[in-house]
Amino acid sequence: NSYLSVMGPVIRSHHGFINKYMGDAIIALFHRSADDAVMGAIAMLRKLGEYNEGRKQDGSPPIEIGIGINTGAVRLGTVGENGRMEGTVIGDAVNVSSHIERMTKTYGVSLLISDATYQCLEKPEKYHLRKIDNVKAKDKTEPVTIYEVFDGDPADILNYKLDIAVMFEDARSLYEAGQFQEANEFFQKCLARNPHDKTAQVYKDRCKKYMDMGSYENRDVVYARFVPKEFIRNLEKVDIGD
Repeated sequence: NSYLSVMGPVIRSHHGFINKYMGDAIIALFHRSADDAVMGAIAMLRKLGEYNEGRKQDGSPPIEIGIGINTGAVRLGTVGENGRMEGTVIGDAVNVSSHIERMTKTYGVSLLISDATYQCLEKPEKYHLRKIDNVKAKDKTEPVTIYEVFDGDPADILNYKLDIAVMFEDARSLYEAGQFQEANEFFQKCLARNPHDKTAQVYKDRCKKYMDMGSYENRDVVYARFVPKEFIRNLEKVDIGD
């Protein structure tokens, strides 16, 4: 409740509407613009830094959160029966946002947005962004491109990601082209700079696995839940999972 009482005002101040709480999770809608949602998420992460300082003084461990944002049509209304009714939001766009939020744990980042959200931003260049992956959600036929927005990261992490931006993009390009040995070397350089870079570690592990496999064609030993976009068509089934 202490955490939610801090985050609620931040969401509302960016024209967001809190649809519901699910345990310690918040489902919020931003009807005006994608920028409201992204700016609100960045503000939440910055507020979290302040909140954790207070927890540190109390001797409590810091809280980490992951935020996933997607843009699309939804249905908002009441569901239930005579004995129990509640307001809720449903739709494919909601499900995708939930999958994206879970991927923040996979990649060790705080804020991920979908390509649909990216395309709706008024000026994407005003944010610190980097493309993370092309992923395919369970029961979906088309992959979703996801981007990290790292404006809300602590200063040292933000500066690190800016410093390696070109190297990271080159590494991803090599990876998507199937040049795993070369990509692996770039990701190793990123990890030499920051051993805690989970995104680089995920890609490095994939490169090693695919180098060991020698080919994407062995469908029985698909390693990652996430694969390069151009190879998705060669896989019979790749699920994000629940």
